Order: sequence, then C-alpha cells, then structure tokens
Amino acid sequence: MRARDAELIVTDDEESAAKQVAELLAEAARAGSEIALTGGSTPGRAYELAADLEPDWSGAGVWWGDERCVPPDDERSNFGLARRTLLDRLEAHPGRVHRIRGEDEPAAAAASYDQELRGTTLDLLLLGLGPDGHVASLFPNSPGLTETERLAIPAEAKLDPFVERVTLTPPALRSARRIVFLVTGEQKAEAVAGVLAGPPDPAVPGSLIRAESGETLAILDQKAASRLRD
Repeated sequence: MRARDAELIVTDDEESAAKQVAELLAEAARAGSEIALTGGSTPGRAYELAADLEPDWSGAGVWWGDERCVPPDDERSNFGLARRTLLDRLEAHPGRVHRIRGEDEPAAAAASYDQELRGTTLDLLLLGLGPDGHVASLFPNSPGLTETERLAIPAEAKLDPFVERVTLTPPALRSARRIVFLVTGEQKAEAVAGVLAGPPDPAVPGSLIRAESGETLAILDQKAASRLRD
C-alpha cells in the first residue's frame, strides 16, 4: 500500500509492527550499515527483538535522531533506552556508537554532532511520530523546520518531558537512504493521517520528512492506521 511518497505496511497489532522493524534493523546491522535510532515510548520492543535476531552489530554504526539534554543514565535519555533494550543485549556491540552528549550544553552538543555527521550517509533512519505530528525533536511550526544548512540543532521541548533537546534537522533526516516510521496506537491515528495522507505542512512536521534519494516506509498497527483511507 502507498500513501503520499511512502510505502505503507499495516500490521495487526503493536507486537507485529515491532517485529517488522526489528527485521529491518537486524538486516541493516548484518550489512554493516549506519543506523539512526529513535527514542520515545514505541521502539523499545523492536530493539529487544532486533537484538535477538542479530546479536552481532560489530560492523554497524549507530546514531540517534534526537536526544533529551539529560545524562545518559537518566531514564529520559534516548541513548539510555537503546542501551537497556538493544545495546546491553548484544553479544557484539556496534563498532561505531555516535551518542549525542545530552549532558553537555545543548548548543555545544548540537555543534559537535553536526560535525560528527558531516560526510556520513545514514542507511536506515528510524523515526517515531508524536500525537502532534512531530518527528525527532522537530515540533509543529518550530524554527528548526526551516533549517537548510546545519545537520543538528538545539531544540525546545513542546511535549513531556519538558527538557531541552538536540535534534537532527530536515536536511539530515531527508538525506537518509531509507526512512522508516514506526507508529502504533489509536492516539497517533490523526497524526498518521496528517503525515501520510495530508499535504506537506509545518504544523505537521512528519509530513515534511521523506527520503530525497531513497525510500520512505511507514510501519503501522491497525489502530494507528485507522484514519487512513484505502
């Protein structure tokens, strides 16, 4: 199934969606790809399953689409989520782990990550979606949506947890070879419809993010897809 510039996979439930994403992550790890992970409440199960499917990530590079400006051992940390659910479960850790330093001052952390990203093409970029349509830490109508030069910027949180963020910018996200949205739950259905079926709109940031030279895939459960028309 296709929506606007994206391929859709609609699964029966959240577990099935997690399995689909886990298979993509495991495949990318085996190939030694550069993989960008996401945070939030949805991807943890996919990470657990990916570690089971492929316990050797030694050839892969791991990045993050955004980070909360907290230490890595803080329960709100996106790196911390990935460490608990994925990295600590692996037999062989990724050969390249590019963590956003959330404990640093946001502008400095963003500038450092911008430089680290230069010259790298992300092979697989995993994105969640907020109920307001935000992706990474690009919130509705935020100034970062108009960024054209920088690859990582500081960002203000518009949803809980209300801590400062560092986020990849639209140019960095769009340059990925494969963008994968993982979205589950009825509370995301309206946002899914806006992102995948509506026009590009800064009020719905996810609608602006499509792979420029690759493919965009949305993996949804039936509840998240419930407001999409055939």
